Amino acid sequence: QVQLVQTGGGLVQTGGSLRLSCVASGRPSAMAWFRQVPGQEDKSVIGVTWYDGSINYAASVKGRFTLSRDNSKNTIYLQMNSLKPEDTAVYYCAARSWFGSSAWTAPGDYNAWGQGTQVTVSS
Repeated sequence: QVQLVQTGGGLVQTGGSLRLSCVASGRPSAMAWFRQVPGQEDKSVIGVTWYDGSINYAASVKGRFTLSRDNSKNTIYLQMNSLKPEDTAVYYCAARSWFGSSAWTAPGDYNAWGQGTQVTVSS
C-alpha cells in the first residue's frame, strides 16, 4: 500500500506563489493533485504525472499550475503561480499503485491519498 506525505501550503496573497510536495512510500504508476474547494463535496483534479514522466493537466489550471515528478525521490510537486482567491482549497495528492490504466480525472482512479494541506489566497 502506497503512503503519501504532503508538505507545503499556507497563506498567500493574490498573485503570489506556493509549492506543494508529496512523497510516496512506493513506486506509484500515477501521482496526481486534487483540490477540494470549501463547500464542495467533491475533489477536482488539477493534473497527473505518470511514471514515464508525462503529465496531463485539467483545463481549468493549465498555464498557472505546474506539476513535476522526481522518480528518484518518489516525489511530485505542484508549483502554483498567479494565485487567486478562488484557488483557496484543501489540496490533496493521490497515487495509484497499479499499472495498466490511463484513467486519471476521478478520485476513484487512485488508491492512496495524502493528508491534505490548506492553501488560502487572500484578496
